[in-house]
Amino acid sequence: MTQPRSQDLLVERSVTRAVEPRTDTERAVAHIWSEVLNIPQVGALDSFFELGGHSLLATQVLSRIRTSLRVELSLQEMFDLVTVSALAGRIDALVALQPGEVLEPLHPSREARPSSLVPCERQAELSFAQQRLWFLDQYAPGSPLYNLPAALRLEGTLDVAALERAFTELVCRHQSLRTVFPARDGRPLQVVAHAGNAPMALEVEDLRYLPASEREAIGLRTVREEARRPFDLVRGPLLRARVLRLTEREHVVVVTMHHIISDAWSISVLIREVVALYEAFSAGRPSPLPELPLQYADHAVRQRERLRGEALERQLSWWRQRLEGAPPALELPADHPRIAGASNPGAVLKVELPVGLVRMLRGFCRQEGATLFMGLLAGLQALLSRYSGQDDICVGAPVAGRTSPETEGLIGFFVNTLVLRTKLDGDPTFRELMSRVRETTLGAYSHQDVPFEKLVEALQPERQPKRSPFFEVALVLVNTPMAALESPGLRFRPLDVDSGTSKFDFTLTLSESPTGLSGMLEYRTDLYEPATAERLVAHLERLLERAVVAPHLRLSELSLVTELDRRLVLETWNATTVESRIEVCAHELVEAQAGRTPEAVAVVFEG
Repeated sequence: MTQPRSQDLLVERSVTRAVEPRTDTERAVAHIWSEVLNIPQVGALDSFFELGGHSLLATQVLSRIRTSLRVELSLQEMFDLVTVSALAGRIDALVALQPGEVLEPLHPSREARPSSLVPCERQAELSFAQQRLWFLDQYAPGSPLYNLPAALRLEGTLDVAALERAFTELVCRHQSLRTVFPARDGRPLQVVAHAGNAPMALEVEDLRYLPASEREAIGLRTVREEARRPFDLVRGPLLRARVLRLTEREHVVVVTMHHIISDAWSISVLIREVVALYEAFSAGRPSPLPELPLQYADHAVRQRERLRGEALERQLSWWRQRLEGAPPALELPADHPRIAGASNPGAVLKVELPVGLVRMLRGFCRQEGATLFMGLLAGLQALLSRYSGQDDICVGAPVAGRTSPETEGLIGFFVNTLVLRTKLDGDPTFRELMSRVRETTLGAYSHQDVPFEKLVEALQPERQPKRSPFFEVALVLVNTPMAALESPGLRFRPLDVDSGTSKFDFTLTLSESPTGLSGMLEYRTDLYEPATAERLVAHLERLLERAVVAPHLRLSELSLVTELDRRLVLETWNATTVESRIEVCAHELVEAQAGRTPEAVAVVFEG
């Protein structure tokens, strides 16, 4: 999530801020950066990424430049031209400004696509992403795998009627929240109910009758059960909200949506708007929210108009070349066999990467012209290569998919999944790996318009039983806008919700926190034991610690041995006190050790 700018950062920028933007283009770019980064002032020589920018914010900058300056820039240019001055110079070069001219005309070769979305009249087709989820629901109806739960703890005096009215207004405001998906002649349709026919009723469950020691446990169990309750895509509704009353001044609100109408960014939008509406309605004021410029159906129409014919084929051609010969599966050593028909049961493990490590990793990434996400991806792919013995690693990474400013305030299924493939052949150094990962990531971001569903349909990867196409491990660095969680007399605090499912073998989700990077590792419990998940996180932390200190080392030289591993080998396994001597052959010892550490190197000879 976007973090507030610290006073330290403002002090560090005092030198570059002295160089004020000098041209109309520099002032326009600086204004866009200031708006996107949420900082009051930007200097001509300030670096976008040193100000806290990342790939998602860079995409938002490019969409605003496209809209206001009428110039199309690539993400690669954004990463290469990191200052206001450099980026403005590129824009001036593209439009070939003469002295005294105003920055208005489009460059003749840059009219490839319109600058904004246009609301459509009536929409019946689904977006590509929605269509895939509809087919998955036909295959496994009622599966909770694509439920999106969120929970908030409310502390203070709660006006339930005002909260219910806030949710009703939200449903009226966002057509996606009153959309259902029936089929006609075997094809799914989007059908939007009339706003007046979709009131939002909050179910309030009073737990005050329970002993205080039991309320918390019962409340958390109810949250988990709600997260797993299935949806009916034909009948709807696809949004549920429930209030658990723990005490007079303590409540838990559980909100669950189906992924076909929502995504992680949407949850942030929902929370922000519900808080704003609740604050207004509880004070007797009307809604303070401006009218939405368009609805999700408009996005679906534009997506299908744009992604067809030559435009689609150009992007698909890049992906075909990038993913040609990709391995059909990542062969991670599992604790249990992969069984057809499993329902993807899952669990989560809390993850904390210390602030010292994160600071060093961010500094190293900055030196290499990369983002923190790219550094994490390099470490994760190096680890997966070590675990699997493969040197061709694909990892999934979601992107917001909101490449136009008009979509940033909508609730809907915009997120897209990119396949980030990196080849680790030749035993590169970590610095060399970072260069490969940077190239991979920037290329994928530049071709992110192709929905993952369309990619699978066009490339038809070899399907493996109970495996997702292209990848089994995903990496998520959360940097969606922070939702406002304060209202007079009421405090909102987010709660972690475990749905008990896992879409992939492993999904590592991290966000920046005062203590470094925190988040969770979601893993499939039918394949992996908790100890395996814990070991993976410990090994990733150890690998990154070693890599940022000595990026010149080759990947094979980066040790994964943690202090726990060391104690296990030197103390637990080396205990010599026995009651009687048991004769054991050398090959039996080797066999036992191989069973304990199957991913470790066994023998090295002549390099």
